[in-house]
Order: sequence, then C-alpha cells, then structure tokens
Amino acid sequence: MLTLLGGSAVALDDKLLGAVDNTRRRMDDTLASATVSPAMLDEWEGNVASFGRQYMNVPTLRLLCDVLLEFSSVRHALSRRQPYDTQERLLKLAAQLAGLAGILMIDVGDHRLARSFFRTGRTAADETGDRALRAWVTVRESLVPFYYGDMREAINLAQKSQSLAGQTPCAAAAMAPIVEARALAALAGNGRKDAVDKAKNALSRARSAFSQMRPDHQRDAAFGYTQKQLFFHQGDVLTGIGQTQEAEVLLLKALDAYETEWLDPTLIRFDRARCRLLEGDPDEALRLGMEAIQRLDAEHQKADIVLQRAKDLLTTAEHKDANGRAVREFKEFLASIRDNESNEKQGAMDL
Repeated sequence: MLTLLGGSAVALDDKLLGAVDNTRRRMDDTLASATVSPAMLDEWEGNVASFGRQYMNVPTLRLLCDVLLEFSSVRHALSRRQPYDTQERLLKLAAQLAGLAGILMIDVGDHRLARSFFRTGRTAADETGDRALRAWVTVRESLVPFYYGDMREAINLAQKSQSLAGQTPCAAAAMAPIVEARALAALAGNGRKDAVDKAKNALSRARSAFSQMRPDHQRDAAFGYTQKQLFFHQGDVLTGIGQTQEAEVLLLKALDAYETEWLDPTLIRFDRARCRLLEGDPDEALRLGMEAIQRLDAEHQKADIVLQRAKDLLTTAEHKDANGRAVREFKEFLASIRDNESNEKQGAMDL
C-alpha cells in the first residue's frame, strides 16, 4: 500500500481502495483475535477462586499442576494486545496465580522457586494498582524468609505489605502484622528482649484487622485469612515470647480446626514441642517432634521446612540435655530420614 501511495500522482482507484480496506481488515482481525471473551475471563476467575478453596484439601502437586496450566493460559492471553479492562483482569489473575504457585512451592519445600513466583506476582500486581492485591502478594512472599530463618527480611516484607494495605480491610491487613509478630517473637527467643513488646503490639494490630475483614475472606485460606490460621499464628507468637500456657490453648484450638492439610498442623505440633522445651521437658518435646514427623508420609518428612524445624528443636534440646536418651534417639531418627533419601537418590541414578 505504501508503494501505491508513494507515487507523485495518486489516483483513488479500486486497487488503492482495496489496499486501504485490506489494512483496515487486518486491524479488525488483530482486535478480534486479541480480545479474550468475557465468558473466558469469568471462567478463569472462577477457576482461580476454586484453587483457593482447594488449597487445604487437594494434594499439593496436583493443585500446582492445575495452577500452572491456568497460569500458562493467562500468560498467552497477556502476550497479545488486550482492551484496558481485559488487561486489568488478566493482570490480577496472573498475580493471584503466581502468588498461589509461590504458596505451593513453599509447601513442596523449594523456597527459591517460591520467591521467584512471588516476585512475578508482585510485578503483575503492581501493574493493576490494586493495593490489597499488592499487599497480599507481598505478605505471602514474607513467609519465605520467615520459614527459612531470615527474620529481618520477613519483618521488612511484612511491614511493606502493611504500608501497601493502608486502611483497606483486607487479608493482608491482618496477615502482615501477624507475620511481623511471629518474626519478632523468633528474635525474642534468640535473646532480643526488646522484640517482645513489639511482637505483642503487632499481634494486637493483627487481631483488630482480622475483626474488620469480610466474612468470605475469613473463610479463604489462600487468598484470605482464616480463624484457624489466626489461632495457629497467635499460638506461634506466644510460644516465641514464652507464654506457653496461653500458646497451648490456641495451638490446640488450631489443631482441632485443621482437617486434611499437612504443613500447618505439622508446624503447630512443633510449636507444642517448643512449649515443652520452654517448660523444661526436653524428652517430651522431642517425643512430640518425632510424632509430628511420623504422622507425615515419606515425601513430606523430607521437606526442608519440616527438617529445619526438627533441627531447631534438636539444637535447643541439646542445650538442656546433650547426652540424654531422647536426644540420641531423635538424632538417629533424623539420620534415618536422610539415609532413606540418599538411598532413593542412588536407586534413581542406578535405573
């Protein structure tokens, strides 16, 4: 068409008009192929909400596969030009799916991939301008450094999430101060006595924010924040600051509320074991720790989070009774898990 228009004497003939109309038709085709139908968007949003509901009940790897398949479909749609409203909805879906994939990667024990997915989620959420969504992805990311021992980074991300949430009554407004309180309580347990008052203050803010959440958000364990999670996390904070009797009450309430999920109940059982340590009973603490692991299948027993909690429990118990029988048996138990993992890897190499 540029050749036709480039002549010094351009006549408006059928050939030129045909080329002009062909250019218009190609734009129509592009617009038609780029637009995701409202029905498809509704279906994707329904699927993402369903994934959130399935989080506590469906095996982690199966749910992860479903999430990643949907993630791929949304990525493909985002790779093409979309109307503004459609683009906004797709970016929100991308942020939610990336965040959910990050949560599931924590559950399977790969903190590096978890962090990568959360960063992808933050990039998508930032494009939406949705403060609640941005805060949710950020507070979920804060659990990676928290579970793997970097409490200062966990506090930094939790505080960033609170700043993003502002006065918006949303899941992150309750969850972020809880993560901050848990990390501060961990620092208090490591000798940072100044962290105790800060942890209590953050816990108070979390309770207040939870009371302002919508009821449907209080029933959503993935995209919201539930009562049983609040019980567990309050118990975790109180354990960290040494208030073991109050912690035990909340931890038992949380344990009763969980049904099929494996990770949180395991961490709750380790918190109960920590309470026994703080009360001066390392034998009972190690018994509870061993029982927590034995309840898991072989694959989950090898999860990094589980083994790290077990090692932390053992280290503290050794300070109280380094040569005790319970310490020796717990060491042997952990060694057997590592040996089984090594044998499995060797068997796979021999195939």
